[in-house]
Amino acid sequence: MSVSLKGDQPFENVPSVKAKALRINLNEHIYGTFAEIGAGQEVARHFFRSGGASGTIAKTMSAYDKAFSDAIYGQETNSGYVSESRLNKMLDYEINLLEDRMSRKKHPNKMFFTYANTVATIDFAKKYKGHGWMGIKFQTNSKEAYSEIHIHVRFHSFEAKAQQEALGLMGLNLIYGAFYKHNEPRKLLRYLFDHIDPDAIEIDTINFSGPLFNEVDNRLMSLELVKNGMTEAVMFGPDGNNILPARVLWKKDILAIRGSFRPVTLVNEDMYLKSKEIISKDENFNEKNLINLFEITLSNLRSTNGDGDVNEEDFMDRAKLLCALGQTVMITNFKEYYRLAEYFSNYTQNQVVLTMGVNNLIEIFDEKYYDDLRGGILEAFGKLFVKKLRIFLYPIETKDGIIINSNNIHVANKMKNLYKYFKSNKILIDIKKYNEKLLKIYSFKVLKKIKNGKSGWEKMLPEEVTNQIKSKKLFGYK
Repeated sequence: MSVSLKGDQPFENVPSVKAKALRINLNEHIYGTFAEIGAGQEVARHFFRSGGASGTIAKTMSAYDKAFSDAIYGQETNSGYVSESRLNKMLDYEINLLEDRMSRKKHPNKMFFTYANTVATIDFAKKYKGHGWMGIKFQTNSKEAYSEIHIHVRFHSFEAKAQQEALGLMGLNLIYGAFYKHNEPRKLLRYLFDHIDPDAIEIDTINFSGPLFNEVDNRLMSLELVKNGMTEAVMFGPDGNNILPARVLWKKDILAIRGSFRPVTLVNEDMYLKSKEIISKDENFNEKNLINLFEITLSNLRSTNGDGDVNEEDFMDRAKLLCALGQTVMITNFKEYYRLAEYFSNYTQNQVVLTMGVNNLIEIFDEKYYDDLRGGILEAFGKLFVKKLRIFLYPIETKDGIIINSNNIHVANKMKNLYKYFKSNKILIDIKKYNEKLLKIYSFKVLKKIKNGKSGWEKMLPEEVTNQIKSKKLFGYK
């Protein structure tokens, strides 16, 4: 006989902290272990305090000492101890130990789980706020394979106690959500912040895996994080799985191209290839240290839907194309470029290149763009043009056939001296070896042709993009 949680009714409204822990404890079929290193037994204590934990908790542990932790889970080489690699080892080790020590013959209806976290809270000098990984490996049917949820968090509070409390609550919410909201992953995501100050902690990476989440696309879950204000930026790789921005960007050279990519055109491809060609001529260029990012802003995604919401089918069409091209995709809530540059500066002091079209550059030099900043455009430029940042400018062609680049672009009179400064200091660089034949290609015109069933659009896109649109019926292709 197997036992399932399907059909179990949730508490009305938002259950209290104690109610959530108690509901887990009083379910005689839920049974598992807690392994928490780096920030104490913050999650497990909620279950002990609520009562009835003896039937739920098999073991709690905190291998706080590095040597002792290595003796249990093995050493970490490249990824460090506060890493997803460490989290995986902890989850696998503890669930295997649970299976070994608890006979399925004696406990046929037990639904096993292991919760683990590896966390570094704020340091004594309060210069490093801290971050960590948490995850759960679990089953909601005693006969099924395990499913997993992995989360990376960043702390924003400056007090270690507040960070530990936020961690404990989020861990509790994760366990509760795994068992009672696994069939509604979007709600599960939102409920992770139950009873937590949303400004205290940030989730910048989440991945669902296993049989319970076969229908979940982690790229959509990544988008949900940005939509819900749980983070400002997320990334996913060519395989479609979400990746930790800090791990990808740390001490890297960055080439970022912002666009709608709806769809990816030959212009986008040319911008990318020509930018990379310029970078490759730098004296200290190292291909292995360069990360290429195709960035889409949330405002761009929302602009495709009249009601202000994100058209998820449209988003997925873009995501599938970029992943098929082998690109790393970044979704941000950074409408202004200076916020993107500021974000990158948190992770690298190496060179950052922003490739953009003329219209984007004109917007950067428009004072109205910075109405929300007390220091206006000067404050924004102080954040935008950080050390080693350059802008590569791709030209446009007017209806009259005039090529607009950095030499004949129009900016407001009072901005001209500022513009000249950045141009003369080689912060602004024209992409010169562009393909002039491509300047007449606009993605919105391509999209219109695709949706109206007209021919000729194929020649405006990279061959792989055309193949993907036809084979997967993207962007309304029939």
